[in-house]
Amino acid sequence: MEVGLTHYLAVSALLFCLGLFGVLTRRNAVAILMGIELILNAANINFVAFNKYVSPGAVSGQIFALVVITLAACEAAVGLALVMAAYRGLETAYVDEINLMKW
Repeated sequence: MEVGLTHYLAVSALLFCLGLFGVLTRRNAVAILMGIELILNAANINFVAFNKYVSPGAVSGQIFALVVITLAACEAAVGLALVMAAYRGLETAYVDEINLMKW
């Protein structure tokens, strides 16, 4: 059995759904950031899979995936800094309890 494009797309869809579920159901800001990371990784799988099967030999899918990985690292750094600042000020990491008007 050979792994085809549909297998990659199925894994990517599952990863995207898990990330979306994590973003929509979690209250903790760190868990929401982890869900966003899963969504971005699903997009990376799509970029690389379509690059492999639609235009073999090209590297545009890998370049887009590297850009997304760089963006995800920046998002994680800024997001965690914001969570730490909110935790320091409000002593909670739950997004429904964080209200900027209280600061």
